[in-house]
Amino acid sequence: MDIGVESLVVETRNGRVQGVVDQGVRTWRGIPYAAAPVGELRLRAPRPPESWTGIRDARLFGAVPPQSKAPSLTGTHRRVAMDEDCLSVNVSAPLDPSDTLRPVLVYLYGGAFSSGSSAEPTYRGAKLVRDGDVVYVCLNYRIGALGFMDFRAYSTPEHRFDANVGLRDQVAALEWIQQNIEAFGGDPRNVTLFGESAGGLAVTSLMCIPSARGLFHQAYAQSPAPSGAYYPHTHAAWAADLLEILGISPCDAAEGLTTISASKLVEATRKMTTKIGPAKQPGSLSVSPVIDGDFLPRHPIDMFHEGESHQVPLVLGTMAREGALFAKVSNILPSTPERIEKMFAGTDPLARDRVVAAYPGYPSRQRSVDISGDLVFWYPSQMVAEGHSRVAPTWAYRYDYATPMMNLLGFGATHSFDVPVMFGDTDSGLAKALTLLGGRDELKALSRRFQGSLLSLARHSHPGADWPGYDEFHRHTRVFDKADRIESDPFPERRRAWAGYRGYI
Repeated sequence: MDIGVESLVVETRNGRVQGVVDQGVRTWRGIPYAAAPVGELRLRAPRPPESWTGIRDARLFGAVPPQSKAPSLTGTHRRVAMDEDCLSVNVSAPLDPSDTLRPVLVYLYGGAFSSGSSAEPTYRGAKLVRDGDVVYVCLNYRIGALGFMDFRAYSTPEHRFDANVGLRDQVAALEWIQQNIEAFGGDPRNVTLFGESAGGLAVTSLMCIPSARGLFHQAYAQSPAPSGAYYPHTHAAWAADLLEILGISPCDAAEGLTTISASKLVEATRKMTTKIGPAKQPGSLSVSPVIDGDFLPRHPIDMFHEGESHQVPLVLGTMAREGALFAKVSNILPSTPERIEKMFAGTDPLARDRVVAAYPGYPSRQRSVDISGDLVFWYPSQMVAEGHSRVAPTWAYRYDYATPMMNLLGFGATHSFDVPVMFGDTDSGLAKALTLLGGRDELKALSRRFQGSLLSLARHSHPGADWPGYDEFHRHTRVFDKADRIESDPFPERRRAWAGYRGYI
């Protein structure tokens, strides 16, 4: 199909942008949705972007948020510049313009709020756009200490700091979508928000943020960690730890945090989140949303429980063995008996015996890993599903499928391996490596079903007619596997054992 230049030039509220045809879709990259958060705007809520004259080149990705250059499963595009001036969106649409507005999918990347960007190859969304006839948006938001730490206690009249600026970025991007997506052929009245891991946590958090109400209409959370938000006193201790690592005294904090290089902040945050935090408070996430009483008024778990979440259709689920990835390649979950015992001793000693009794064989390695995954991902997701199902349509799933290679490597169906499956990225190098011992056709078929549930949610406000809704009586759960099935109340003994446990909050 010949695509005229005129269909690649789009008028936004801030000026015209010219995109490019790539992977069979029209795409526009690096469009600013907020002003550069630099200088006096570092650690502040996002401000509106400046307008421009002429046609802005939107063929290349914008800078990615400052972060460690550690390897990424999804393959961060290392040729893309890293800079604090990173608040941009990428938009993709089908080749053929339509007189009918298309559903909009908006993706929030994961990475423990410490890594990730919209430039990662898996997140480009071309197959979603082609298969689903949708408009797709992926956005950058601030991460690490620049996005998810609370330095308000160190504010001065000259240097003021805001909380939750990474989440505020996401709200600003959703507002930009409401104002501009129709120019790209998207329907601002039909926006589906989805994300995985920290992105899933962002989805469930945004469902409880008053200023995000009405900015999206369906939500799909993959492996969220909904309990990963903390009160100001907990965040204050983490902020003090970071200043100590940086060698900045509290009285100089306002000036120091404003002027220190982003690279030094990234390195100090990496040390805190991978070494000090997991050893000091196993089971916590120090770069995370803060319950500030305003932007995020209460803990999301409590808001879901009391029916105060935004009443939009929600799909959420977890992997069968969430903790296995972290036990092998990361250090941030309490996946050893030593850390599990320390976690219970520091939070709720009375819960310890009933929880470990639900995992026969503890303290074996496998049972310890299962406890860590259920603690962070599975049980909090159960609480969200239970509460939200009282006020809005809710569907739950568990992803059980693992290729023979994944089982041989000891991962099983573990954290983040569903991401390329959702995006239909089953011909990537990673997907080919994971199917060296077989399972390629099964993985492709599963991808069609898994992705299909998202597209159905976007088009019809439900993930499929054959998927019963979740409620606290039947707890219907779809299990994605070689052949999908429906289970009722999976692992009831584990669910009852975790009941009432709230960790460090």
